[in-house]
Amino acid sequence: MRISPMTWRNCLAAYRAASARWRFFRGTEAGVATVLFALAAPLLIGAMGLAAEVSYWRVHQRGMQNAADAAAIAAATNGGSTYVAEAQAVAAQYGFQNGVGNIAVTVTNPTTTSGCTSKCYEVQISDKLPLLLTSIVGFSGNTTITSTSSGVSQISTKPAMSMQGASIATSKDAYKYCIVALGTSGVTDITSNGAQKADLGGCNIASNAGATCNGGNLNAGIVDAHGAIKGCGTTQNANTCFPNQDSTCTVTDAYAPLASSIPADTCNSVYPAENSSSFPMSNQWTGTYTISGYKVVCGDQKLIGPTTISGGVLVIENGQLDTNGYTLTGNPLTIVFSGSNASSSQHIPRGSGGLNIAAPTSGPWSGVAIYQDPSLTANVSISSAGNSPTWNISGLVYLPHAAVTLSGSAGASTSGAKCFMLVVDHLTINGTGSVLANDTDCTQAGLNQMGGAPRGTLVN
Repeated sequence: MRISPMTWRNCLAAYRAASARWRFFRGTEAGVATVLFALAAPLLIGAMGLAAEVSYWRVHQRGMQNAADAAAIAAATNGGSTYVAEAQAVAAQYGFQNGVGNIAVTVTNPTTTSGCTSKCYEVQISDKLPLLLTSIVGFSGNTTITSTSSGVSQISTKPAMSMQGASIATSKDAYKYCIVALGTSGVTDITSNGAQKADLGGCNIASNAGATCNGGNLNAGIVDAHGAIKGCGTTQNANTCFPNQDSTCTVTDAYAPLASSIPADTCNSVYPAENSSSFPMSNQWTGTYTISGYKVVCGDQKLIGPTTISGGVLVIENGQLDTNGYTLTGNPLTIVFSGSNASSSQHIPRGSGGLNIAAPTSGPWSGVAIYQDPSLTANVSISSAGNSPTWNISGLVYLPHAAVTLSGSAGASTSGAKCFMLVVDHLTINGTGSVLANDTDCTQAGLNQMGGAPRGTLVN
């Protein structure tokens, strides 16, 4: 077969064009990155997917652990027959609802368990997460998820990651407060400044607002505050919800009902003032007095010598108690300040000297040493408690609307049990403020102390 010259020329031109194109392609790097990316894409996507998914697992597991901790504390705090429902409800608030999806929340109350010898509550939360991008690098998880297609009887299994969170808590017994700040005025309830030397002797504190201690923790024990806490106490429980009959979660004043036992005012609107020229001698005390039941006195009362009062309840209507450099000793004795907010009288103990009082251990005023009528809201504050006068008091000092500054020491009387409790509106503690005798014998002193409820605590 003979090929014409034209055909040869066409074939040769086609060959030369193809060779030129090949030489061009062989000599250029255009498109290499695309090829390399296409080759590396599975590895890159797998690595990024692994990093993202592992991070999600860690976040999810941390959330499970937080939920388990909170649920265990709730179960231990509840401590009753409904502890399982209580713990599962708390876990659900964290996003882990028992029985939803692959989530299981198991709550038990073993007699003993690891690190816990009694009153133990254990919560275990488990969940399964389906694998997403990690399967690209060949990871098959540590379990599977079985599912049934909607409307189809076909059952399928998929690789998944099983995760757990577990926690153990125990129930701590209720504890008692020796200082309660009711916070009816709305200010920060507990405040101290430069309090390196202040010493509350392990006293437990309840505050309806916050607690701010600058310069030291006051050597206080447990501090429960409805608001924030800064530096106060060796154990700090901020944002505490106190057991209450309403939704406020604030401390309930357990001693206000005692006001119904205050006798009627028999002073006929005559209240002698200490600074008046006609201040009667009957309002100036020295020596020994005995009270049977209630004794109502009118206006200011002033010591003019060492004074001892035994028995009963002394009610001071619209007047102050001026110790005037002397000591008032009472055993047993309750001093009640009552009267009217319209009066200019101070409803407080004041002056140099001291109070050495042991409260009665029985009757309606059992355990109560000093009591301000809760209807009094004016002229009730004390600026130098424990110092002017000194406080050696066994029992309750109840000042519900008073701003009190603790500048000296407050402790048990020389003849009473080791029991001291202070109820105020709000309290400021100076560097010299201290509680010498705490509340180890308040039951013996006849005082029914306010206290914190049983509390769940994590077991390490």
